[in-house]
Amino acid sequence: MVGIIKSIFVTCLFMIYPYLVYKGIESGIVWIAPAIFSGIFLMQSFAARRVKIKIYKALLAIGLLLGAYYLQTVTAKILPVLIQLMLMYFFGRTLLKGKGPPFIESFVRLEFSEIPPQLLRYCRQLTILWTGFFAFNVMMCIVLAVFSNDKWWALYNGVFIYLMIGLLTLGEYIYRHFRFPELDIPDPKSTIKNMFVNGRKIWMDVQAR
Repeated sequence: MVGIIKSIFVTCLFMIYPYLVYKGIESGIVWIAPAIFSGIFLMQSFAARRVKIKIYKALLAIGLLLGAYYLQTVTAKILPVLIQLMLMYFFGRTLLKGKGPPFIESFVRLEFSEIPPQLLRYCRQLTILWTGFFAFNVMMCIVLAVFSNDKWWALYNGVFIYLMIGLLTLGEYIYRHFRFPELDIPDPKSTIKNMFVNGRKIWMDVQAR
């Protein structure tokens, strides 16, 4: 239960991160946002069991802390790029041979006792779609951080990305009913609950592969 609460808290911080950066730029204290997340990654480094994850989190924490001191605005704007890149990596690596099952399939297996072959193929296709979505976000975050003004950068990272995630999730849910009319598909409330309860476990499992 504590792990779930921590995950929700960190997720909420990530969601409001662009707003924190935007207000920090306006107030001249933009260093606060990357400094906060430097502390979060440092705590995650101490809590991690695998040496590889410990080193990765520690280096990320040190990099953000140094950036918060020397390159404040650039460091603050680069974090969303790293987040989208990390999501692209974790979704994409589950598609590689020996690294499966695909990320989406890990969640689907919690909702179905037996998965039909056609649904397994669909899970792989859906994982590819989400990997491409995060890759697109990486490019957009870089372009907006380099060429756009602070307002548009904050709007994309703090609003548009989550709107696109919502639309993509809703569209997939509707499409799934037409593609697999014979399946008893769980309602969105049940799916969201499943993601919150088991998301951390699956995420850790992907890291361990």
